[in-house]
Amino acid sequence: MPDLTECLDDLDRRIILATQEGLPLVPQPYHAIAGMLGVAPREVMARMQRMLETGVIRRIGAVPNHYRLGYTANGMSVWDVPDECIRELGARVGALDCVSHCYHRPRRLPHWPYNLFAMVHGRSRAEVEEKVREIARLLGPDDRGHAVLYSTRILKKTGLRIT
Repeated sequence: MPDLTECLDDLDRRIILATQEGLPLVPQPYHAIAGMLGVAPREVMARMQRMLETGVIRRIGAVPNHYRLGYTANGMSVWDVPDECIRELGARVGALDCVSHCYHRPRRLPHWPYNLFAMVHGRSRAEVEEKVREIARLLGPDDRGHAVLYSTRILKKTGLRIT
């Protein structure tokens, strides 16, 4: 796989360095970055858009600390659903308010039959389990089995890093 950072110029690298710990928590974060770098805000936005389109940056989004928000029960629900329905079912599950992210993963038979993963956050395990029952109701007979794997520690979430 090619190193996408090889196509970056000096300003791209400075933008990444300025944002790799997160965007400034101000009303106009791109303007703040532009001010730090001595360029126009539209230049920062255009370059970040180009980096998104070329895959240098995969996404720009909020990464909440669920624990600090009071959601201390965090469960990855894993589902065995028919492979031929995975796209439709994943879209339906991912659209639920109670699911923060949902994705398809390969099965690892015979020990791991699950192919659909959906992260659910709650203030208690009971709340997470109710949300998992909601997903099971949505899936109906396409739910051929599921489990919930609860987080036991917080993993540091980071994005693109360059030095």
